Amino acid sequence: MVQRTVVDYLRAAAAECPDKCAYFDATVRLSYGKLDRIAGNIATRLIRELQVSGRPVAVYMDKSPMTIAGFFGVMYSGNFYSPIDTSMPEYRLALVMENLKPVGILTDASHYDMARTYCKQVFLIEEFTDEEADDKLIEEQLSHMLDTDPLYVLYTSGSTGVPKGVVVSHASLIDYIDEFCAVIPIGKDDVVANQAPFYFDASLIDIYCTLHEKATMGIVPLADFSVPLKLLNYLEDNHITFIRWVPSALKMISTLKGFRTLKPSALKTVVFGAEAMPVKCYNYWYENLPDVTFIQIYGPTEITGVCTYYVCDRVYDESETIPIGKPFHNTSVFLLDEDNKKISRRDVTGEICVKGTCLALGYYNAPEKTSEFFVQNPLNPYYPERIYRTGDLARYDENGDLVFISRKDYQIKHMGHRIELGEIEATAAFLPGIKNAYCIHDAKTDKIIMYYESESYDDAKLTEDLKKRLVRYMVPNEVHRLEEIPMLKNGKVDRMKLKEMHANS
Repeated sequence: MVQRTVVDYLRAAAAECPDKCAYFDATVRLSYGKLDRIAGNIATRLIRELQVSGRPVAVYMDKSPMTIAGFFGVMYSGNFYSPIDTSMPEYRLALVMENLKPVGILTDASHYDMARTYCKQVFLIEEFTDEEADDKLIEEQLSHMLDTDPLYVLYTSGSTGVPKGVVVSHASLIDYIDEFCAVIPIGKDDVVANQAPFYFDASLIDIYCTLHEKATMGIVPLADFSVPLKLLNYLEDNHITFIRWVPSALKMISTLKGFRTLKPSALKTVVFGAEAMPVKCYNYWYENLPDVTFIQIYGPTEITGVCTYYVCDRVYDESETIPIGKPFHNTSVFLLDEDNKKISRRDVTGEICVKGTCLALGYYNAPEKTSEFFVQNPLNPYYPERIYRTGDLARYDENGDLVFISRKDYQIKHMGHRIELGEIEATAAFLPGIKNAYCIHDAKTDKIIMYYESESYDDAKLTEDLKKRLVRYMVPNEVHRLEEIPMLKNGKVDRMKLKEMHANS
């Protein structure tokens, strides 16, 4: 059967294994058959009351298996969904809703009142478990859908404070999960442990690769990620075989030496990405779980989620950087220099650019921002061909694998020299006793300011050690120890917060 839309995957799973558990948490277990029925019930109401197709429906509710049912209900109605973070500040929520202008909001009882302030058409998820689906009505809606139609809008948290909605089509996600599952070891017998919020693109692997393989996904309680033993017990008790987590989640176990107490016996595959993996953390996992396959992935939300992968097969020296690897099939990833010339030589830094079906449609309701990053391929003057300029810098190593360097916007001019802040951060992170280290640049004073976490370093000692490892003009002008580096919910450092701290100091 040709999979034209993501809906086709759920229908196939519901027909083949209706009683198999698809998604579960501490209170709810949804089989593929029940998920399909609830999605049909939701779609029936949406079709009848909204009387539109191809429009955004916000899903504003806490993470649960019923949230996923909501996603599919919106799909079945012929519309596209946008998962909204229920904990975001009201001022940012207002910005998102103003940009999205949803025709309806699907929510739960605890967020109903807030949802009503942004849309007249609000639907409670609790009302949909026992309704009858109108299959004929749904089929009529789906018959008009194309694979190029939008599937979802994900709002990036970013560090600028201005939310951007990335619009992804059915075709892009189908290409993504088809190619991912063809390379990464995951199958029908796997049990996936979800860590990422559903409004973060890292969750796409958990949700949709589970569906693609007709596997099972469990939602890990958020509180477990602050207690290593609870987290490891969750993996053991639920026979988890596959995790795709951000490095900050993995670090919590390595920092507190969690494997001294328990090593998850069923775990087979650990996939990590979205931020740089500290070598110390990776080595701890690799050395303690020698039979597990470790894979680093890379890719921004704008190319659906992932475009390269690298299978790790050894311990790394702390002076090394783990590569982000090579592209998945049907995706082209290449480096451009400042003159838009393609880079082929190793150890020459360039901007990562991507082309292929994986590219998002663009930014929602933001044509100028779309045209800034989704551009004509400068290597092809002959016909229209979009590429996405990631703003990330990388180089090729001796094996032809890509190695991430830093963000393009972390490249600064300081004392007349072009400097990568990421290189300074990496140098500090290699020092034993440094947990996290991040830099900002004050352009007005031309100062580099570093913030770091450590129990064994003070500011003077760190500065002295950095002077031994960095050229003079790369040594930070100021270093400040923090109890905890401010982080965004997607696991990345909140550089905007660091800049605010500096401005207020």
